[in-house]
Amino acid sequence: MQQEQALPSALVVEDDIHIGQLLQFMLGRSGYRVTLIADGQAAQDHILSQPAPTVMLLDVMLPHVDGLQLVALLRQQPAWERVPVLMLTAKAQERDIARALEAGATDYLVKPFLPEDLLARLRALTGG
Repeated sequence: MQQEQALPSALVVEDDIHIGQLLQFMLGRSGYRVTLIADGQAAQDHILSQPAPTVMLLDVMLPHVDGLQLVALLRQQPAWERVPVLMLTAKAQERDIARALEAGATDYLVKPFLPEDLLARLRALTGG
C-alpha cells in the first residue's frame, strides 16, 4: 500500500481573530495543515515543545511576547532554525522591515495584504 504524502504544515501566530481565521481558511484550502495561535506566550511555548512546521506566518505585534522576540527564539532552536518565517504586520516603515529581517525573518508582508500575494510568497518560501 502506498503511503500518502504528508501535508505541509503552517504555524500562524496572529492575535486578530478575523485575520487568523482568514489565514487558516486560505492556507487550509491551499493544502496546509494549519495551527493557529493567538498570543506570543503560547507561540513561545509551542516553539519550545513542538516539531517545526513547514512554514510560519508571524505577526509582529502580539500580546506577551512580540514577533521579533519569537523569531530570535526560533532561530536558536536547532529543529526550527531553517523554518521560513513570513512576518505579517501593519508596521510598514523601512526600519521595522529591517528589524524583522535582521531578527531572522525570511520575508515580510504588510497588512492589509492581497491573498494572491501571500500565497505566492508562501510558494516561493516553501518551494511549492
